Amino acid sequence: MVMDDLHITMPPHFRCPISLDIMKSPVSLSTGVTYDRTSIQRWLDAGNNTCPATMQLLPTKELTPNLTLQRLIKIWSDSRPPNQPPKTISPDQANQLIHHLHAHLSLKYSSLLAQNISALTSFAAQSEDNATFLAAAAAGILPALISLAGKVRDLLLLEKIVSFCNILLKYLDSEAFKLKIDLENFDLKLGILLGLKQGRVVLRNALVKFLELLAKNKYIEINLNSISEDDDFHRELLKSIVSSDSEAGGAALSLLIHLAQLKRNRARIVRVGGVAALAAALGEKEISPASIEKVLKILEMVTGSKEGRNEICGDGNCVMEVVKKVLKVSGAATEHAVAVLWSLCCLYWDKRAAAAVVEGNGMGKVLVVMQSGCSPATRRRCADLLRVLRCGSKSSAISWYDTKTTHIMPF
Repeated sequence: MVMDDLHITMPPHFRCPISLDIMKSPVSLSTGVTYDRTSIQRWLDAGNNTCPATMQLLPTKELTPNLTLQRLIKIWSDSRPPNQPPKTISPDQANQLIHHLHAHLSLKYSSLLAQNISALTSFAAQSEDNATFLAAAAAGILPALISLAGKVRDLLLLEKIVSFCNILLKYLDSEAFKLKIDLENFDLKLGILLGLKQGRVVLRNALVKFLELLAKNKYIEINLNSISEDDDFHRELLKSIVSSDSEAGGAALSLLIHLAQLKRNRARIVRVGGVAALAAALGEKEISPASIEKVLKILEMVTGSKEGRNEICGDGNCVMEVVKKVLKVSGAATEHAVAVLWSLCCLYWDKRAAAAVVEGNGMGKVLVVMQSGCSPATRRRCADLLRVLRCGSKSSAISWYDTKTTHIMPF
């Protein structure tokens, strides 16, 4: 079956092997394969020294304009009827492409793999019904695709694979999982870290969503420990929380919460500058209420360690930003913020935090929260905070007392 019949009607040699779009400025490598200049230049700038289609080593990275092909593309483009819509594939054709994937799901067929995945991704993008249909039809190859994501070194191919996996993971119905998918022995570390560090923004966002979807799917058993043991992984996740893609930012925060269940991961988040990144996120004007709740949740978790408390109280901005979010975002955000302040000021008696809360008019906010419809645990924490903060506001030195509380932090 010819791909053009399934996707876009154009001579196949007019299509860039990387982007799969019609070439605007065709150039040839020393291997004789022609690419669009923008696509191949991005490939070479990423440090690759092979031909993407043949994987042959390049003796030279010189690009030679293919003027003959450029003229032929222009003639073909000028001869097309104006506003001719591209052909789309049918569900039956999508099924046939999935069978092709079953047969060619190997890096040995990377060019064909990229073409088939691109066609299926475009099919899914046309409607939610198409995406649901595709997820059910391709459920059987999901484990192999996920495994492949850990092996791919071609960032453009990795982007296509991960984006396709995200569609399957998002729209898969629980009925598709007859048994749990065990991915605990899959090593995704090298491919994931390579994509997060060197990939373009689209790939980095797709990878964050990919990992979050894997982590929260109750039908998939996957061990992220090998990835989470790398400080760079946490560093890249923190960079993603203020992404222009709000969905990716929320996914990065959800993944950090999942990882922070382990004490050693909380230490890593703090060590790589997590407190400063989270404080900066709280100050962002465009951050969503749901993301603010997640940021405060992570701060609540890291107050359980001495290093985390020192970073929060040593950052002159962090406690102030937490105080600002009390009563300003949502009930959940307020409760997380109060838990952070209570942990710092009452449970661990940090004078720097108490002084910052008093300076930020936190006492008045805490009093209002205490009188609102908050949870019993939050009301008790507010009472503790008021007693401690009143002591601190009456003298230059904070006078501490034993709260004798039993509502201890869970982290």
